[in-house]
Amino acid sequence: MRLLIIEDDRDSADYLVKAFREAGHVADHAADGEEGLALADGGDYDALIVDRMLPRRDGLSVIGALRDKGNQTPALILSALGQVDDRVKGLRAGGDDYLPKPYSFAELLARVEVLSRRRGGRGEEMTYRVGDLELDRLSHQVTRGAQEILLQPREFRLLEYLMKHAGQVVTRTMLLENVWDYHFDPQTNVIDVHVSRLRAKIDKGFERPLLHTVRGAGYMIRDGLR
Repeated sequence: MRLLIIEDDRDSADYLVKAFREAGHVADHAADGEEGLALADGGDYDALIVDRMLPRRDGLSVIGALRDKGNQTPALILSALGQVDDRVKGLRAGGDDYLPKPYSFAELLARVEVLSRRRGGRGEEMTYRVGDLELDRLSHQVTRGAQEILLQPREFRLLEYLMKHAGQVVTRTMLLENVWDYHFDPQTNVIDVHVSRLRAKIDKGFERPLLHTVRGAGYMIRDGLR
């Protein structure tokens, strides 16, 4: 999943970003309501985690503005205000779920996965397939034919992005920004190393390769390309 966390408390935000990334997801952060609105409106996120009390624009206002623009990205509200009236107000403002603080990260993760699954029922793919290779975004299970393939979190994110863009050339810049969250080139071979490891796991021992290097351009995953 690709998530946006809109939270002004730096410690809380750092904790959530780290926890979601360790769970294998992409997590961006906005420190106030205006920044959160701009990122949410311009980004392709599976879900938003929105603190209710934010500087510059409060969380309910952010969600309301997105809904007014026709943006229906699922939004979970985090708040220290946990009374029934508070939760009702949050849901009526356009929130899809409401979790009072303090909370368990395991519960937060489960709730976000449910929101993403619901969105998947409205057209967002939860499973990617290329030939006999299948990736389940929610269970983090990858199989090729009848064989399960075990991937590290970064390898899973790399494969997920490649399969999302199956049949298209994916450049190094695209991978750095969307898989590694870098907006600069670290001038290392980190991408080549991970692609090599991924190729060994998904192609080695199978009749035809799926992951290909497009010389001078980037990488492509496609069934039947030789």
